[in-house]
Amino acid sequence: MEIFTITKRVLILTISLALSFLNADAQVAAGTNTNGSSAAGALVTAVPFLTVSPDARSGAIGDAGVALSSDKNANFWNPSKLAFIETNDQISLSYSPWLRRLVPDINLAYLSYAHKLDDRNTIGASLKYFNLGKIQLVDINQQDQGTYTPNEFAFDVTFARKFGENFSLGTSLRYIYSNLSNGSISSGQQSKAGQAVAADVSLFYKNPTQLFGSDDLFAVGLNISNIGSKISYTETGQKYFLPTNLKVGVANTWYLDSYNELTATLDVNKLLVPSNPNSTASVPSGIFGSFSDAGLSGEFKEINFGGGLEYWYNHQFALRSGYFYENPDRGNRKYLTLGVGLRYEAFNIDFSYLVANEQQSALANTLRFTLGYTFGREVSKR
Repeated sequence: MEIFTITKRVLILTISLALSFLNADAQVAAGTNTNGSSAAGALVTAVPFLTVSPDARSGAIGDAGVALSSDKNANFWNPSKLAFIETNDQISLSYSPWLRRLVPDINLAYLSYAHKLDDRNTIGASLKYFNLGKIQLVDINQQDQGTYTPNEFAFDVTFARKFGENFSLGTSLRYIYSNLSNGSISSGQQSKAGQAVAADVSLFYKNPTQLFGSDDLFAVGLNISNIGSKISYTETGQKYFLPTNLKVGVANTWYLDSYNELTATLDVNKLLVPSNPNSTASVPSGIFGSFSDAGLSGEFKEINFGGGLEYWYNHQFALRSGYFYENPDRGNRKYLTLGVGLRYEAFNIDFSYLVANEQQSALANTLRFTLGYTFGREVSKR
């Protein structure tokens, strides 16, 4: 039996890869998960790429977006927001070179589409693809066994509906495919691609008001994502939880005058998974138990925050900045985000840049790019 190990260039890639099919002889560094968090102390789930913010707009505002004004990327952030898009069709493509400080050929791509059926109902679809780069394989005698390119993707379909003028509900159904092995045998078991299905449930509420004589818009959103089956990389091996996540957010937009508007937003996130990665609890038990299984102080440590500001001039040029914080004992992601956005007729281009301590964060200097196109009538300015 051949026992494959992974060379140093990909040791930091993913905890799920280590847990799923590599045995005790495999060389796995206690370094960085695929979402950029530190492996030491972080909650362990399969397919952590599902939690990575894909688009440049929210990526520039501290990875916050559950309560921001609606666009086609609501498929990821809050499916219910799609009910409030103001054009017939929207499409966008996002791309990010990922963890480039550690490995040169990992990347994340995200394609998202939204279509308004009528004044109340909207459908959407998205594809998130994560390429983990080429891996050099060797056997136990360090003999070359060729290369392999692990990859993962998730395909979603979304439906959102308005209930009144200011409230909406939405849901997404998701198919997840995680191909981390090349079919090698480990600990006497044949490895395979992991597959799972999941769903999101969400709500969105907005309330136009006035403050200090100027119009403003308050919004709140909630999204529970990746509620679904466990995933395994062998026929009889352990099954691992998906990164079920509770995200709650608020945002307030001030329409300063006909040319200037400013939005402040904050998202609060918590993974709804057991603190023990070897838990055999059912999915419902794991979700409900995630609020108490680490003790009061431990549960507070599992909450992370992201938020920031977005400024628009004449609905054509945007400046953005934000900050993301995760407890040092639960992943230790801490970084500043910056970005700009441009709209020209039906096109929009967004760019974001992540600023972090290069000695401590694998996400330092991460770039994201998004190109979008809008069909149909002009976007509402409210």
